[in-house]
Amino acid sequence: MFMSSRKLWTALILVFGSFSLRAHAGATLLLEEPYSVDGTFAGTGHTAVYLDRVCADTPLVLRRCAPGELGVVLSRYHGISGYDWLAIPLIPYLYAVDSPEKVPLYADPKLEAFLRDRYRRQYLEQIVPDGKNGETPDGPWYQLAGSAYDRTLYAFQFETPVDKDEELIRVLNAERNTGRYKLLSANCADFAKGIINFYYPGSLHRAVIADLGVTTPKQIAKCLVHYSKHHPELHMTSYLIPQVPGTIKRSRPVRGVVESAFKAKKYMVPLLAWHPAIVAGFAAAYFTGRGGFDPGQHALVFNLDHDLQMPLSAEERREYQKQLDKLSRGIAEDDAALGLAKWSRVQATATPDLDPQGHPLFVLREGQDPVEIGLSRENILSQSDSPEVARQMMFARLREELHKSSAKISKADVSSDLQLLEELSSAERDRSSLPASGGSATDAASKIR
Repeated sequence: MFMSSRKLWTALILVFGSFSLRAHAGATLLLEEPYSVDGTFAGTGHTAVYLDRVCADTPLVLRRCAPGELGVVLSRYHGISGYDWLAIPLIPYLYAVDSPEKVPLYADPKLEAFLRDRYRRQYLEQIVPDGKNGETPDGPWYQLAGSAYDRTLYAFQFETPVDKDEELIRVLNAERNTGRYKLLSANCADFAKGIINFYYPGSLHRAVIADLGVTTPKQIAKCLVHYSKHHPELHMTSYLIPQVPGTIKRSRPVRGVVESAFKAKKYMVPLLAWHPAIVAGFAAAYFTGRGGFDPGQHALVFNLDHDLQMPLSAEERREYQKQLDKLSRGIAEDDAALGLAKWSRVQATATPDLDPQGHPLFVLREGQDPVEIGLSRENILSQSDSPEVARQMMFARLREELHKSSAKISKADVSSDLQLLEELSSAERDRSSLPASGGSATDAASKIR
């Protein structure tokens, strides 16, 4: 349920503790920010539906979940082996790995492509086979895994009737799953609208004015929020899933059709000069259609422990920034003494790989021997040959998390990241004190100057 004020919201958090992702079992609408070409031109983003009681034997065959399973994300796609919809488990859909402990702390395009292709080869090869010579195939299949590397997602969780799950499974398994995608009349938002209307008939609809009759992701999210206010039995909770920090370009705010045109200077400035009446028409359509809907308002923050937590306040962000600034001075002095290259240059030459347990890592090969840097919370301390370089990576992650313009982040994540940074500093001091023959951190660091 949405909170009316921050003071009430804070009080409820203190009374009841963190919200569990599965506190209200049922369905979640995922509203995903645009990026790449969509972010530059249209800005409408993508949408999908996460069902936490529905799982899948394959991406094409649904079933009820067994105890402990997290459910699947259903979405309509265009051009993926001729199918209309596909079902992907939640963690792979977000991060292209099969368990939360393997999610990387920092990502670049090379790591993203590596994890996606590895997941495809393990679980999706029958649907998306290799290219002619065994290489990674081209096409839009990459949308099936790792969404949170490319964009921030907004989630709207609500309760659904249990008996409807069985009915939905029967319907989708019985229907012929062939491509139906049409940009203006059967897009991803139309599919998500159909799933939610299956549970609550008539709850979602298109916007004739704001979106010129096209179903958009933002419109159905706005509809769902409005519907939940009149139907408290849905127990609506909103939260966001932050984009993974790294060098992948940040996603942009999600918009409707008229809103995209109205807020785009590259469209509006020339029109204002030559056809001001058209601009006035877009403005009227935007404000009449309530284009100011903010999907992140009062949203909690998704945590990989499957809890929903409060985002940092402005004051907390400033305090953490002060801590990071203090730590950064020591990091800069240590790196200068060792002659270490900056993280941006080191990361640019790194190769993604996996450790024996399947956790991601970067392999740096600038010296004679490779230097491994663990990328997950599980292996960054145990698997990093150079704590100094791992520390640089954690500093880059924290700097992005605490940037004023970044997406919301939870206090738990920032606290955990700062603790890791301090533990890496301690590991660097301990290993630097070892004799050179013992394989000190300084030896590893010297390979990547």
